[in-house]
Amino acid sequence: MTDGRTEQLDATRDRAEQVGAPRDRTERAGRERVGAGRERAERVGAGGGRVERGDAARNRVAVLRATERLLAEGGGDHVSIDRVAALAGVGKGTVFRRFGSRAGLLQALLEERSKDLREAVAGGPPPLGPGAPARDRLLAFLDGLGAIAEGNAILLAAHEQACAEDKYDDPSYRSWHGHLSTLIAEARPELDAGFVAHALLAVFDGALIRHVTPPEDPRRFTRSVRSLALALLGDGEDGRHLRAEVAARVPEDR
Repeated sequence: MTDGRTEQLDATRDRAEQVGAPRDRTERAGRERVGAGRERAERVGAGGGRVERGDAARNRVAVLRATERLLAEGGGDHVSIDRVAALAGVGKGTVFRRFGSRAGLLQALLEERSKDLREAVAGGPPPLGPGAPARDRLLAFLDGLGAIAEGNAILLAAHEQACAEDKYDDPSYRSWHGHLSTLIAEARPELDAGFVAHALLAVFDGALIRHVTPPEDPRRFTRSVRSLALALLGDGEDGRHLRAEVAARVPEDR
């Protein structure tokens, strides 16, 4: 009797364990999914923007530094995914996943070089930031963009070559064109603001910048761009003061 009751208890326990095992596996899988979701959530900032993991951020910096080093050593033709990956100490797959192509590398580097200008335009003090008349903001923006161009002519030339087919969809170009168009429309509403903005940006050509910038006059390009903008915009007067204004605002060497 006792033996029979014991056998029944053992059989009941075995069945319970068999039923519980799948449940344990399900609960464990659920905990793993929750953990993975938490890891993904931790990579999203409080504002909803994606936050880079530490290793991803370090790899990005290493890749961009490698890109600019190769540019300095041999120009745009010297930049390739293979060379960048080898110099940065990362795999080619890492570069492809993050930047997509050689053009993507150069786009990212140009965005990095113009980050301070973007931030100043969005929230800095006038005349570059909000609060100044449109004409003053436009001239200040061209001064800032000219300084970037003068210091990064090789990058601009490589960027133009790599992104030629998608030039007008490039993130930096779209940002610059949009800002210029808005200011031109406000300052001179009778003009075709979009076209004038394209015309001004067309002179930001890497080869042209290097051609017209002698060592003894490193700010010539920016002064010339300012003169062009003033000639296009006008100011309601005869314009005889243009040269004096350009010389006063853009010294030959900063």
